[in-house]
Amino acid sequence: MINPTRTTATVDTSISKETSSKFKRRFMVRLVAVFIGGMFLDGYILGIIGPVTGPMRSDLQLDALSLGMIAAGPLAGIFVGSPLAGWATDKFGRKPMFLVDMGLFLLASAAQFFVTSGDGAVIQLAIIRFMMGVAIGGEYAIGGPLLSEFSPPKLRGRLLGLTLIAWYVGFMMAFIIGTLLHDAGTPWRLVIGTSTILAFVLFLARFGLPESPSWLITKGRREEALAIAHKYVESPQMHNSITEEIDLRMIQEAQAAQSRTKIQSASIGMLFSRHNWRTTLFTSGFWFCAVTPYFAIATFADDVLTQFGFGGGWAGGVGLSALATAGVVTTVLLIDRRGRRILTVPGQWLCAGILLVIGVWADAPAILILALFLAFSFFNAGYTTLTQVYPAELFPGHLRGIGMGFAAAFSRIGAALGTFALPWAISNIGMGPSMVVAAAVALLGAILSQWLAPETKGRTLAEISADVSH
Repeated sequence: MINPTRTTATVDTSISKETSSKFKRRFMVRLVAVFIGGMFLDGYILGIIGPVTGPMRSDLQLDALSLGMIAAGPLAGIFVGSPLAGWATDKFGRKPMFLVDMGLFLLASAAQFFVTSGDGAVIQLAIIRFMMGVAIGGEYAIGGPLLSEFSPPKLRGRLLGLTLIAWYVGFMMAFIIGTLLHDAGTPWRLVIGTSTILAFVLFLARFGLPESPSWLITKGRREEALAIAHKYVESPQMHNSITEEIDLRMIQEAQAAQSRTKIQSASIGMLFSRHNWRTTLFTSGFWFCAVTPYFAIATFADDVLTQFGFGGGWAGGVGLSALATAGVVTTVLLIDRRGRRILTVPGQWLCAGILLVIGVWADAPAILILALFLAFSFFNAGYTTLTQVYPAELFPGHLRGIGMGFAAAFSRIGAALGTFALPWAISNIGMGPSMVVAAAVALLGAILSQWLAPETKGRTLAEISADVSH
């Protein structure tokens, strides 16, 4: 058996500009920035619809069903794109798929400028935004594993959590920019197409990024993994983690050879094996229950708050997003000090209670309802931050892409359902019962996390994978 520590002899350890600490820190900042940019775009394209709902409805003669289809299009695309990109990134590598993915988003985003009026406009716009969703789904399945595999364990939670800050900031900025442009008389096509500018910048910024050492290890390319780690990774913890992953992979290969079986390529079925089903159930169910109520409420913040006697507008739309952003920031500051579980479980119980109060107290003062919605946004966003952390940490290296892609896809069933169904629910069963249903979803998430949420603070990915594989 090859001793993995001997492979370091083939790596040039001389100090140069390309292996200096400054170079490595600059690379890490760049990697975080390009992934954060992708998450910003996710929030942005979902939030930009809200401010232009009125002119879109008037110009295209939209009914509630058509509006829901357009709003939910990106979420349906994420459902398709996440597992597909997860499979592709585990098979072909993080590096090429990260670039291809943003290229697809760029083309789809630019196509929004050319949506025609008339009978086919709704279908055109729904398809275009579906394709944007496919690309955003790829961001979860490709960027999350890539960032987690380059992050030192003591900072991994914070860096992954930063991506969700970007999502909420993107959602909030979409509302601000969309409202300002709408008030200035900008056509709605130009408003929703503003995402193209950032997509172009991010596409260029992704050229030249290296392959993930962890992915190379799953393909048996140990020397390349160590060479990339030497060039780009500064943290001693990360070097040790990569060595541990090599050791773990060699043990798995030896066990497979001894039992005369092959180490299988990543597949959806492997997510439900006896080693992985709990991880799959937890990450998918937790993510589903975290985002479903938020998407339903935040996407149509004006309509929701108006139903409760509060005018919405800047105070509602921006307020909900601002409090959500504050909740993510709070979690990011605490996650690598306090741990994952304490920031996951209690908030879900609290949010279930808040939504239940809103649902059953129909004649509550409008200002109290607004305060409860703002509190929900804060605490919900706090534990939703962990949806970016847990999947990237818990799935083993050879399943990390497809595992995170599957969890993201499953969560978007709920997000799309909430976004699509809320306009119908408001009209047919009323706002109070709709909020009770949202409370039940949050309660289910609390029960699931109370049962299955683990603590992974400070542990290397190799240590976590070793636990999962036994």
